[in-house]
Amino acid sequence: MRSITVQQVWKARKRIDSIARKTPLIYSEELSEAARRNVYLKLENLNTTNSFKIRGAANKILSLTEEEKNRGITTFSTGNFGRSVAYVAKRLGIKAVICISNRVPQAKVDALTRLGATVEIVGMSQDDAEKRSYQLQEEEGLAVIHPFDDADVIAGQGTIALEILEQLPETDTVLTGLSGGGLASGLGVVFKQTNPDIKVYGLSTEKGAAMYESIQAQKIVTVEEQDTLADSLLGGIGMNNQYTFQLVQRYVDDIILLKENEFAAGMLFMLDHHRMIIEGAAAGGIGALLSERFSELGENIVIIISGASVDPQTVYNLKKEYAIASGNNEPSQFQGGSLG
Repeated sequence: MRSITVQQVWKARKRIDSIARKTPLIYSEELSEAARRNVYLKLENLNTTNSFKIRGAANKILSLTEEEKNRGITTFSTGNFGRSVAYVAKRLGIKAVICISNRVPQAKVDALTRLGATVEIVGMSQDDAEKRSYQLQEEEGLAVIHPFDDADVIAGQGTIALEILEQLPETDTVLTGLSGGGLASGLGVVFKQTNPDIKVYGLSTEKGAAMYESIQAQKIVTVEEQDTLADSLLGGIGMNNQYTFQLVQRYVDDIILLKENEFAAGMLFMLDHHRMIIEGAAAGGIGALLSERFSELGENIVIIISGASVDPQTVYNLKKEYAIASGNNEPSQFQGGSLG
């Protein structure tokens, strides 16, 4: 299998230092009480472009040759990676074309446009957007920046794990969103090569978990995508996957499929207890912990809060729906647990 080394991750950390931020790791008293363990939140929602994906995007683009940069770049994305690519491209003066599907929320489309990238909206899945990116490579010579199945991207995402080990050497359990597998692979490389006993759990959506279904089938498969609060977790893993399928098989201890109410519960918990608006995909670890979805957990748990790309109206609607379900006329403080 193709592998990534911790040394590659350290090189990525040095390369992206001027673009990606070192993000805080905070102790969550409320979640710790609920889980009866120490729970920490790695706040990638506070990173540049409000997402962890700036790390992988910056590492890949900065590794390109000058000729490739001059020709321009393209990527396909559910939103966050495209935004990170657009940000780095604007900063470096590189032409960027971001291909997305019609499922990407308008808030993410607007963010891409504000960064000056050319946005092409095609089809109803990330697979459709991927095809368009490779067409642009053939037609215009643009370099494709793959959002997850790339050694430089994976190494960039792995820099999160280096920071966590510095901030909390006692880490024994990590909860992370899982779609294409770039983040989980990068985390797994660092944590498992440092200490194989550190548990890495992937959280996916029931609405289109391509990695989960592929691992169950022991081969790469495609799945039908559905609308979900965790839209960043949608997308196939690529029929010619070179890295993440095998890395997730090797390093992720278990994959848990979450329901919509669990993503919603995590979003509301973060808002009410930590006063932060986060996207559905970032809330999976909180929702899973509140729902007691784990049979085995360590004493020092880190949840990756991966991003904040969500329309605030979506969060308000969730609170309103919860209040109505609770028999209240106005949105009230959410106290954790399932929305029912």
